[in-house]
Amino acid sequence: MEGNTTLAAVPPADLVFVDGRVLTVDADFTVASALAVTDGVVAAVGDRAEVMAHAGPRTRVVDLRGGTLLPGINDAHLHGCAFGLTRPPLSLDLTPPAVRSVADVVRAVREAVREVPAGEWVVGHGWDLSSLAECAADPHRLPTRRDLDPVSPDHPVLLFSASGHATWVNSAALARAGVGRHTTGPSGAGVVTDGSGEPTGILQEGAQDLVHRAVPLPSRQAKTDAIRATLATLARLGVTSYTEPGLGPGGDVLMRGALGQDVLTAYRDLLERGELTARVGVLLLPSGMASTAEEFVRVLDGLHVTPSADPRRLAVLGVKIFADGIPLNRTSWMHEPYVGGGHGALCVGGHTDGERTAGLAEMIRHAHAAGLQVGVHATGDRCIDAVVDAFAAAAAGRPRPDARHYVIHGDFLTARSMKLLAEHGFGVNMNPTIKWAVADIEEEFVGPRRAAYEWPYRDALDAGVRVTSGSDAPVTFPDWRQGVSTMMLRKARGSGRVSGADQRIRLAEALRTYTADAAWQDFAEDWKGTLEVGKVADLCVVDGDLLATDPHDIPGLDVVFTAVGGEVVHEAPAV
Repeated sequence: MEGNTTLAAVPPADLVFVDGRVLTVDADFTVASALAVTDGVVAAVGDRAEVMAHAGPRTRVVDLRGGTLLPGINDAHLHGCAFGLTRPPLSLDLTPPAVRSVADVVRAVREAVREVPAGEWVVGHGWDLSSLAECAADPHRLPTRRDLDPVSPDHPVLLFSASGHATWVNSAALARAGVGRHTTGPSGAGVVTDGSGEPTGILQEGAQDLVHRAVPLPSRQAKTDAIRATLATLARLGVTSYTEPGLGPGGDVLMRGALGQDVLTAYRDLLERGELTARVGVLLLPSGMASTAEEFVRVLDGLHVTPSADPRRLAVLGVKIFADGIPLNRTSWMHEPYVGGGHGALCVGGHTDGERTAGLAEMIRHAHAAGLQVGVHATGDRCIDAVVDAFAAAAAGRPRPDARHYVIHGDFLTARSMKLLAEHGFGVNMNPTIKWAVADIEEEFVGPRRAAYEWPYRDALDAGVRVTSGSDAPVTFPDWRQGVSTMMLRKARGSGRVSGADQRIRLAEALRTYTADAAWQDFAEDWKGTLEVGKVADLCVVDGDLLATDPHDIPGLDVVFTAVGGEVVHEAPAV
């Protein structure tokens, strides 16, 4: 009879999950014990009896065994191609525990040059000051070319920092790139020199391009393979969506071209072949780490992007702008001076702070007027204030109902900026795993008070700001479990003490930054991000009761099942 729909008329479920915790992460953080999936969407959520009513003879029933089913993780800031390119065998692994000192790096380079013909480049990734014992012990000790030269006289060596905001090279690399005593970088950070004016082998921010341009770039096939490797890793971690934050002409030489224009084409190829096993939102990158407003506008106006065949799987959402650097380089633009002096600066072209601020505002205004979402890399509090002021001015000049601009990183987000972000419906994307990695060493640069405050999750949420979380991989490994643990504990990695306890947040709040609110950043909260009936079945399962797990132990939970749109992309043998 028309209008009389019965359960028998509903197609049977493809998947049913029973006997565990189901965290829907809906507005009420509803907890159920079973869930059904039909044709790639959530068909039912409730107790075992309610959900099993949707099962049929071909339904697969998954016993959660007391584990936890939650929405697929949405890493809201992850460089997918770069992460793949920085993993062995495509790059030397310079991350802990592979290396813990300058001596370890030198040893890795010595071994690598034995396998590479003379004159060819040796490339590595992952060092940072906090992971090198000599530098952690003495904040004035930086790696230099002289550390590398004795073991690599015939090979140019380029070692990317974990942050992507500094590069360590040897003398052969400087010579190959033509960088010498009188070379200056394109940004205020520039080429680090010693007391005699000679380059030390450390290049920061936009000055990195001077050497990056000399390194042969991987082929598009290599970049495609790198993305494919990243997707496999993410599936094992329960990550079903991520933001690829910056692909375009401004990234053609950044991170060996991992942020270049052709990477978007590689993503399209994977989508066409049915191999894009995560949902990817892309920000365009018209210009790099040091740019003028004129260059940004010219390049952005020349970019023409055709929508993908499946916007729910691959979509261009907006543009990225670099506004300043990072605290460990003392290039974040700060209101108060760093320990030892200096305030950093904007990395936008201009001779004065006023000119640079005006240029940044023009970039934001132009992208906003073009109808694009704008994500701005901003870490220093003075920089963040300038960015948020520019967001508000752009919105006032040309009102748009739902622009969803956001601050990327937002390390030292101020109260005034939180207020403006909340009033205008803008957001901030924070990085808890970076907090975990650098919490101890940051005190040497900004002092204990500011280091404890950095990434103020509690204050931002209380102010009504939409907060999302991302790993910034390859800066850190894309492990949301460590991120959740850090948000709940604010635990410093090395010291064992708790830093900034007043910024701790609860489990439900932490999960929302990786799910429901991350979907909001993607303009996708109507169809993904929570386990509610009618939404896509992007989900993951961990092998324990997340609600009952001590926050210290969350990183030890195993992800045993991951699905994207109901399609299984990872399954541990025991499930």
